[in-house]
Amino acid sequence: MLKEFKEFALKGSLLDIAVGFVMGAAFKSVVTSFTAGIVSPLIGLLFNADLKDLKWIVKEGVANAEGKVEGTIAVLYGEFITTIIDFIIVAFVMFLIVKAVNSMKRKEEEAPAAPKGPTQEELLVEIRDLLKK
Repeated sequence: MLKEFKEFALKGSLLDIAVGFVMGAAFKSVVTSFTAGIVSPLIGLLFNADLKDLKWIVKEGVANAEGKVEGTIAVLYGEFITTIIDFIIVAFVMFLIVKAVNSMKRKEEEAPAAPKGPTQEELLVEIRDLLKK
């Protein structure tokens, strides 16, 4: 069982998946940083607030003895919109990568096959005919 697990773990495809997963996680953090640091503030200019901070307060909270407001119920639609923007960016980049890989595969498939020569039977018939002469 240990031998089978070792063969499974060391397969090239599994390692490719692991590398892809790590790269995807790193790319996701870059996109999240881009959206939070650049896109959200620019969109927030329209609302005079950072996009991520936009929320609809359903119920106001009550101030405690320390002056902190507790019990506020709010719908955080700004964070949701920011997450949707993250998803759209990641999905679009993944689409471009898949499209590029598929076009490269098509080019490999469309490469002309090497010209075929005579078959073995045709060569034997030709040798036979030459020997008859």
